[in-house]
Amino acid sequence: MERILILGASGFIGNALYKELCSYFDTHGTYFTESPSLEKNQHFHHFDLETENIEILLKNIKPSIIISALHGNFNAQINAHFNLINYVLETNSRLIFISSSNVFDAFTNFPSYEYDKTLSQSVYGRFKIKIENALLRLPNKNYNILRLPMVFGQDSPRIKDLKNMLYLGEAIEVFPNVVINVTEADHLARQVHYIINRKKSGVFHLGSSDLIHQKDFIEEVCNHLGYSNPLFKNVYDSNNDRFLAVLPKDNLLPANLQLSVQKVIEASQVV
Repeated sequence: MERILILGASGFIGNALYKELCSYFDTHGTYFTESPSLEKNQHFHHFDLETENIEILLKNIKPSIIISALHGNFNAQINAHFNLINYVLETNSRLIFISSSNVFDAFTNFPSYEYDKTLSQSVYGRFKIKIENALLRLPNKNYNILRLPMVFGQDSPRIKDLKNMLYLGEAIEVFPNVVINVTEADHLARQVHYIINRKKSGVFHLGSSDLIHQKDFIEEVCNHLGYSNPLFKNVYDSNNDRFLAVLPKDNLLPANLQLSVQKVIEASQVV
């Protein structure tokens, strides 16, 4: 049985991955914020990205697959990922890196595909590119780069924040000229499960197969949450439509694992 280590398993995306995979693999996860329930779970391990050496964790757990859903200090993350790459090379294991559509945020005229050149104007996007470029030097079978658009889903932080603003009657900042695609955490976890099972390699774009303007998406989510007349603050950063979307072309998943914007909207209900 594969032994999987999810770095950042207590976060929103990491937790969805853990719940999906733990019944099928010997799955371990890390957490940072103290939690009595996680402390009692022998498959969860406390890890402080900024003060602890990840090599010790790897030596103790000996994972054959590592999924990085880490958050935190960018420099500390970069150092940790360089250590992860060394581990992958030494053990012939596999590293699955959760990346972002922001690696393409300098390109605005078209959606981006798996093997398009990356270029970012944001600190976040450039940070993700630095780790991606290091992974791309590995043998193809030893890594996956999973680029995600904005992630929603049941009880997600974005939906919680949105619902709180709706409740308080605050203006929601929206971008009428930005064209996006989206995903949701539980569906993403099923996609990752498939990629692991089928030993797929390389770069995957795991967003909805259709596109929508960001303002239209937020408005439809608000309607789904029961708010028909939300207060919006329109932000125009361009006179023309600007794309921030990642679509698959080379690495297509089966039809049952593809996703529509409407499905993301329907899954975005706080419980």
